[in-house]
Amino acid sequence: MKIQPYVLGRVETNCYFIINEETRETILVDPADKGKQIIQHLIEHSLKPVAILLTHGHFDHIMGIPELLEEYNLPVYAMEEEKILLTDPSKNYSAGVGKRIVINVTHSLKDNEKLHLAGMDITVIYTPGHTIGGACYYFEKEGVLFSGDTLFRGSIGRTDFPTGDYDTLDMRKCIIHILRNS
Repeated sequence: MKIQPYVLGRVETNCYFIINEETRETILVDPADKGKQIIQHLIEHSLKPVAILLTHGHFDHIMGIPELLEEYNLPVYAMEEEKILLTDPSKNYSAGVGKRIVINVTHSLKDNEKLHLAGMDITVIYTPGHTIGGACYYFEKEGVLFSGDTLFRGSIGRTDFPTGDYDTLDMRKCIIHILRNS
């Protein structure tokens, strides 16, 4: 596994390219913005995108998806509960930044679901709070967790946007899951 972080958009959101170095198959986590720029990066590095994983549905994590889907036939993975945000531009705040983004999830996820993408095993961890359908993705073999806005260095994601709930946000769930399965 090789991880290439890519900071995109007006709020400098982390997008990640998770690359199987043998096959060049690549998972995109939170394609934040500038889909054409992401496509160019994929082409320049001979990467083969196979899926999009969304940690949640706020505008700053989804704005690159429409351009990506015009270029590639990619499945989009997100928690079932997150469809509320992904299909409503006022709730995902894309309308507020001048774009009305609606994302149709092709794979609705459940807590503790196991995925196998790009030759890697991934466990889905349902972490509501920042949004109603927040998710973390744990790559156990590699010991890597992608948490989106659930966790920040020394902090947690804000909960004052639609579907956010401070009392529900519990980063301990990610930590406990990792410790139990290590």
